[in-house]
Parts: sequence; C-alpha cells; structure tokens
Amino acid sequence: MPATRSRRAVSVWLFLICFMLLGMIALGGATRLTGSGLSIMEWAPISGILPPLTHQAWEHLFALYKQIPQYKLEHSGFGLSGFQHIFWLEWIHRFWGRLTGIAFLVPLIYFAVTGQIRRGLLPGLILIFFLGAMQGFVGWFMVASGFLPDTIHVAASRLVVHLVFALVLYVAIFWVAMTEWTPIPAAAPGAVGLRRLVWAVVVLTSLTIVAGGFTAGTRAGYVFNTFPLMDGRLVPRDYATLTPFWLNWFQNLAAVQFDHRLLATLTGIAALAATLWGTSRALPLPQGARDALSALGMTLVVQYALGIATLLLVVPVDLATLHQVVAVLLLSAALIALHSLRGARPLSRNEVR
Repeated sequence: MPATRSRRAVSVWLFLICFMLLGMIALGGATRLTGSGLSIMEWAPISGILPPLTHQAWEHLFALYKQIPQYKLEHSGFGLSGFQHIFWLEWIHRFWGRLTGIAFLVPLIYFAVTGQIRRGLLPGLILIFFLGAMQGFVGWFMVASGFLPDTIHVAASRLVVHLVFALVLYVAIFWVAMTEWTPIPAAAPGAVGLRRLVWAVVVLTSLTIVAGGFTAGTRAGYVFNTFPLMDGRLVPRDYATLTPFWLNWFQNLAAVQFDHRLLATLTGIAALAATLWGTSRALPLPQGARDALSALGMTLVVQYALGIATLLLVVPVDLATLHQVVAVLLLSAALIALHSLRGARPLSRNEVR
C-alpha cells in the first residue's frame, strides 16, 4: 500500500477514536449530572464487561450500593428498579471506555504488523494506549472518592484530573490524526501573529474546560443563575472568603463560577479576534485556514450561548451535557485552525513590498 494511503487509513482510524472519546466525554457528563457514577461499587475490568444477568446478581450490586452515603442521603427508599435506572448509564459509560480501548488496540496491532504506521509514530501511539488504560484507573480513583462518609458526589479535584486525562488523550490523538491526513503544511505567509493568537485560544479553551470541571464538581452551576451579573454584581461579593486565597479558585462556589465565566469570555474574545483577523483577507491564507477560523468563530458563538442557557435554566441534564460536548468541539475547531496555520511564517521583503 502506498505511503499516502497508509497515512490516510491511520488518520481515519484515529479520527474514529476521537469520535468515540467524544462520546465517552458526553456519557461521563451525563453520568455525573444524573448522579449515576456511584452506582457500581466494584472495580472489575474484565468481569465488569457483562452487566448483571440474574436477579441475584442485581440484588448483590444493589446491596453494595445501599452501603454508601449517596443511597442513604439521596436515594434512600428507592427500589431495585430505581437502582437499575442509574446503573445502566454508568455501565454504558464503562463499557464504552472498554470498547474504545479495543478499537484503539486491535487496529494499532494490525497497522504495526503490516507496516502502515510510520516508525517514528509507533512509540507515541503505544504510549497513548497505556495512558488510555491508565485513564480507567483514574476513573475508579475518582469514583472511590464518592464512597467516603457523608459524601454523595465524587471529589471535584479527582473529577478534574479524570477530565484532564481525557482531554490530553483527545488532543494528542486528534493532532496526530490531522497530521497523518495532511502531513505537509500549507504556506501561510505573514500569519505568525495569527498562529500565536490561535495558540492562545487553544490554551484559554483548555483552561475554561478545566474550570468547567471544577464548576461541575463543586456544583457551582446551581448558584447565581443570572447573567451577566452574579447577585447583582459583576464580581460576586463572596469571591474571596477562603484563606489562603487560592483555595477560592477550587472550593468557593462564587469564585469557581466567576472564574469559569471570566475564562469563557476571554476565550470568546480571543476566538472572535482570530476569526475576524483570519477571514478579513488581510493575509494570504490558504482557504482551509480561512474555513477553519470561520468554523472556530461559529462554534464559539454556539458554545457561549449554550453556557448562558445552561446557567439560566439551572443546569438541565440534556443541555449541560451538550454544553460539555460542544466545549470539546470548540477545542477541536481551535486545534484545526492551529494545524492549518503550521506553515505560518513572516512575510519576506518582496511580499511586504
């Protein structure tokens, strides 16, 4: 098989993995929002592939769930059918993770054996697989924090670690997939400053997603459900109530939500500036880069509107899950724009003239 076809085949496979990871992130968000994440009390990487198949197996898992604080403080009294309702979403989340691992490993072996993966790329893909396997352990580490006394939710810090691992995997795989599909960058004379701005968008989007993780983990989205003011103020009066000050960024609900809003707004300003700059015809950009920057601007508008709607409607499950998914799509759009500007360089003297 010619080298170009091999690279395209590897790229399609990696894009499929990104799609599966996006589904994993969506399922994780829905699991958290519905309180389903603590319904499975056992970490069983192999036997857990199958759901309970007998009434006795269901009763065993339900009895385990009854021992944790979430059942006693939030779901006390609901029967086996209620437990099954929250169980299935968590089981699908874990099953999808296992399926994603298989979908990565089996083609990886095939492409490696048939020589379709570039020699320099193979070690990185193997590392990504092991990081993906580690993500399963990180997920269980997160879930276990919800079993502690007087706790009905997982620890926000562990939730964010789990989210960051997912983002790192997604970004790494997505970037490799794009590079295998388009290995040679298009020329983009005079676009060095624009590429730096798009880099800033990528960083700001990532920080906003992480701040969103703390907003979700601390349930800060359920307070101050007005926009743009918070309790009638631009900056909430309770922003700095914790000592030392940095604790406010992670534990103070007012500060956590404000920081998420602030980062989202900064991301929006930077993304719209990049879109306007890149589509103004002031630079001789390739059409692919212009299209990518246009998509970035449109995705930003959708995501910002979703964030406001999620806040004003007090975090409905469907809307909040969609907000989380579009956040990753926004990051993807920024990565596509950045990738399309790999050929950015200063203008030569002749081009300036």
